[in-house]
Amino acid sequence: MTHSPDERPDLRDIRGWLFDLDGVLTPTAIVHMHAWARLFAPYLEQHGAAPYAEADYFAHIDGKPRYDGVRSLLESRGIRVAEGEASDAPELDTVHGLGNRKNAAFNETLADEGVSPYPASVAFLDAVQAAGCLVAVVSSSKNAPAVLAAAGLADRFEVVVDGGYAAAEGLPGKPAPDTYERAAELLGLPTTACAVVEDAESGVQAGAAGDFGLVVGVDRGVGRGSLERLGADVVVDELDELIPGLDSGRRAPANAEPATRKDDA
Repeated sequence: MTHSPDERPDLRDIRGWLFDLDGVLTPTAIVHMHAWARLFAPYLEQHGAAPYAEADYFAHIDGKPRYDGVRSLLESRGIRVAEGEASDAPELDTVHGLGNRKNAAFNETLADEGVSPYPASVAFLDAVQAAGCLVAVVSSSKNAPAVLAAAGLADRFEVVVDGGYAAAEGLPGKPAPDTYERAAELLGLPTTACAVVEDAESGVQAGAAGDFGLVVGVDRGVGRGSLERLGADVVVDELDELIPGLDSGRRAPANAEPATRKDDA
């Protein structure tokens, strides 16, 4: 974190914390990274395109809805395929087929390995809830409920706006701010009283595009400079670095009743 101890951000006016999931609360980003690599490394080789690299994940995929990530990566290589349908089999070389192929690999890895939340993120979650704040998860992944359950965090979040919810409600995904704005609405709070917590480029852009009280970048590999350039107000390596700024003894509990909506996609 670039701030010295006496420069820590004052977080007392933040009443709602809107957390991305993969890479912020849980290390499932690495599961996603491996699944995308297993999909695109052989696929790009078969098409004679430039090899898939880890940088491709951060530049074209990280934080975006699954099919948007497929489109973005293919566009970066000048590859065009049919859009297809959401019901396409994973074996089909369509945008939806490729996305479904990646999702199958992700679910297999999650079932095999499980997932544990970041201890520092759980410590921060404990602190903000003890301070009377409301919390929500905002994830582009349709797997968010399964990941939250696997990580033992499902009962901590009454509001989950994930990829399935966004699709059902017609909300554009990150880097548009709409899913974060909806989460604030479901919590019963104005966006100006909420903080967006993100590790992905597209997620930080989503926070910066909305009228939020704070955008926190968690550096899991994108790079501090990139997160700041894209609109993060503060960048940390781990979320527990922010706990001193909460000053929970001086905060009144948030008095808004959250509208509960957990998507089951």
